[in-house]
Amino acid sequence: MRKIALFFFVLLFLIPAPALARIGVGIGTGKIEVQDLLKPGIIYSLPKFAVLNTGDQPTDYEIAVAYHQDQPELYPAKTWFTFDPPKFHLESGGVQMIQTKLSLPIKTPPGRYFAYIEGHPVQKSDSGVTVVGIAAAAKLYFTVAPANVILGVYYRALSFWKAYQPWSSRAVGLLALIVIAILFRKFFKIEFKDSSKNERDKERAEK
Repeated sequence: MRKIALFFFVLLFLIPAPALARIGVGIGTGKIEVQDLLKPGIIYSLPKFAVLNTGDQPTDYEIAVAYHQDQPELYPAKTWFTFDPPKFHLESGGVQMIQTKLSLPIKTPPGRYFAYIEGHPVQKSDSGVTVVGIAAAAKLYFTVAPANVILGVYYRALSFWKAYQPWSSRAVGLLALIVIAILFRKFFKIEFKDSSKNERDKERAEK
């Protein structure tokens, strides 16, 4: 009986156990702090950061904004952020660079802001429900300077002007040409007269 038990005990250690797949995620930076004062109405491009697949299997990931429950800083709205790409797929050991744009509304309250920019793997459960597990995050700090609505509108227009160059300049140039053409037609009337017809009318009058 002891020999049989010893046989099964040795057999248990000789048979390799199935390896468990491990899902992981990493962020290439721990902190993003904007030193300059930001102005309401402007769209800002934040420093790029890397998301890494630290696991041993291909995984889908997405970028999101999160907060600390008791943070003393203001909460930036999630709608202020856009990520490129917001979702992506990484093989084991793969890296994806993320571009973040921060669009401050015209009436953004001034003050110190804080949020987590996190990357996390996304999986589907057996029932088809999206499951979010572990996450890695970078701390984001920035400060918004006070500004009135007029300045906010100005900064927003300036931001769009820079973001959509050279098309913004071309659009303004085309609009200026249209306005000039309308004004020219309104205040200047050009008439083309037939000189030969005028001479014939003059001769008839003399006869």
